[in-house]
Amino acid sequence: MQVKGTAVLTIPLFIKERFGEQGFQRWLESLSPPVHKTFSSNILAPVWYPLEEGLIEPTVKLCELFYQGRMDGALEQGRFSAEHGLKGVYKLFVKLASPDALVAKASTIMPTYYEPCAMEVVDKGQKTATVRITRFATPHTVVEHRIKGWMERALEISGAKMVKIEIKASMTNGSPYTDFVVSWS
Repeated sequence: MQVKGTAVLTIPLFIKERFGEQGFQRWLESLSPPVHKTFSSNILAPVWYPLEEGLIEPTVKLCELFYQGRMDGALEQGRFSAEHGLKGVYKLFVKLASPDALVAKASTIMPTYYEPCAMEVVDKGQKTATVRITRFATPHTVVEHRIKGWMERALEISGAKMVKIEIKASMTNGSPYTDFVVSWS
């Protein structure tokens, strides 16, 4: 399972912005040698990285060091990643798209960050949707919470207010899929 460099490179940016250079160095020193090596070198946006080394371990360490193990760190990191990644032309596209249109594009957006994976909208109502991950080789709770944060912030950028996302089913917990139940006003 792989994650795109565009998602990986936001992790050190987020840590430096929120916790400073000293916090970044503390986080970097907590990583295993191969992950430390990845984050000590230049992370390239178009390159694919192993999911465990590029996202899972670094985010787990982030949550342990700065959030007392809570998934708030993964959620905030996902929000930051959306804010950072949806700039320029992408931000304009998201701002011009309605929240409904953004949700409808979930199945095409997700594979640009994670490989192999599949996501689909399984239920759509007025200002509600259930977005389901149906294929994800290495599920992990930090990845689910990061995706939740990313979707939340992307919907806000598209004009949605009072966005609420609940993870109702989770591959991490043994379900055959992960469901994000999304609502907004």
